[in-house]
Amino acid sequence: MPVPKKSAIEFPSVTDRAYKESRRHLKVGDIMSRKVITTTPETPMIQAAKTMGKKHIGSLIVVKYKTPVAIVTERDLLTKVLACNLDLKETQVGQVMSYPLIRICPPFEIREAARTMINKKGRLVVFVCGKLAGIITASDLIREMPDAPETSLVVDDFMTKEIVSVNEDETVLAAAGIMGKKRVGSVIITRHGKPSGIFTERDLLSTFIVQSRPLDTPIGEAFSSPLKTAPAGISIHEAAKLMTAQHIKRLPIMKNKKIAGIITARDLVEAYAK
Repeated sequence: MPVPKKSAIEFPSVTDRAYKESRRHLKVGDIMSRKVITTTPETPMIQAAKTMGKKHIGSLIVVKYKTPVAIVTERDLLTKVLACNLDLKETQVGQVMSYPLIRICPPFEIREAARTMINKKGRLVVFVCGKLAGIITASDLIREMPDAPETSLVVDDFMTKEIVSVNEDETVLAAAGIMGKKRVGSVIITRHGKPSGIFTERDLLSTFIVQSRPLDTPIGEAFSSPLKTAPAGISIHEAAKLMTAQHIKRLPIMKNKKIAGIITARDLVEAYAK
């Protein structure tokens, strides 16, 4: 019987190495979202929320006298409106918007952008010669996260280990209130005491507010299932690829058949920024 040949060790080609190195030096201008949707301080939050839901985005730039002055986000909706029992129709964007804007220029490298995002705690708004040119979100950064030594860190060291969960019988409004008070963008939905799915800020906007569905609906009728997970020990680069491919911003991490934590796009950006 012929002896099988040993497989040759494959080394990355010069082209592969050059490509990986180029990914490490991408600029803000290369990855920013150029189509920026705006609103005004006088706009009711119900309208702003519907705009975000329809456009599948998590923020709007607030413009006053033709000048960008602030930003309003999904998190503002949760923490400053729903968690405070304010009326979406009566509350105006100007009452809950976040400012000042965190500005950045297109020539910045993406790792510097990641550090700025974490240090300033918010989305980055790109300006060119004083004019609004784009926006950078955590999702934009993880989509372009390079395969490099700094992204080989494991998710276990950066994931959130406190799991916020609600039973499927809870209402959407109650779940949104919990998310707002806990300042988290999602809750794990349990059925018979076991994790069954996830409900996120984006689910709230797209499934309920855009469609004008009542918020007293049981959350068991509207969460995302099955639960998309990843094993403990994967690198932040692998987690970023998974989240980008599945179009999600939160990834539960499993260990010993249990949820050990949740890694978010922002957690990955923080890890990359170190």
